[in-house]
Amino acid sequence: MRQLRNLMVVLGLILPGMALAHGPSRQKVTVTTEVAADPAAVWEAIGNFHDMSWHPAVFETQGEGGNDIDSIRVLVLGEAGGPTITESLYKYDATKMTYSYRIDDVAVEVLPVTNYSSHLTVKPRDGGGSLVEWRGAFYRGYPNNDPPAELNDEAAIAAVTGVYEAGMAALVERFGAP
Repeated sequence: MRQLRNLMVVLGLILPGMALAHGPSRQKVTVTTEVAADPAAVWEAIGNFHDMSWHPAVFETQGEGGNDIDSIRVLVLGEAGGPTITESLYKYDATKMTYSYRIDDVAVEVLPVTNYSSHLTVKPRDGGGSLVEWRGAFYRGYPNNDPPAELNDEAAIAAVTGVYEAGMAALVERFGAP
């Protein structure tokens, strides 16, 4: 009986502190847009893992392996010699017009995230045209408690949302709104 009471006392001291001592939580962002073009035309523009020329932030895409699983691409941002993001493809289905990739290497000053994965999908839209969905899951750029403002959850969410929205706006500009 005494051992049980001692255990209860120890747990009463430890458990409340554990509730406060957690690290970052996984964040998620989903951005969708509708465009006037049929899904095949949109997929033709965005379905090649090694061609991000449709996104205004990407100056150049380097890499090899095409759309094969474990293919690597390096995105050069802004201009020649700009910052880079290295990504790998882990799922690709041309029939379903979707692919999934993860970031293998990026400086948090460029994109304030860690452990990032993303999915890009094109679907037919009721009434014609396409629905494009870009969703990702990630942790903030600072893995410990009390992150600086530029590496906190809000900064990570804002940065990823900005990337997705810029890409979607470029697709609407290219294909038109339904």
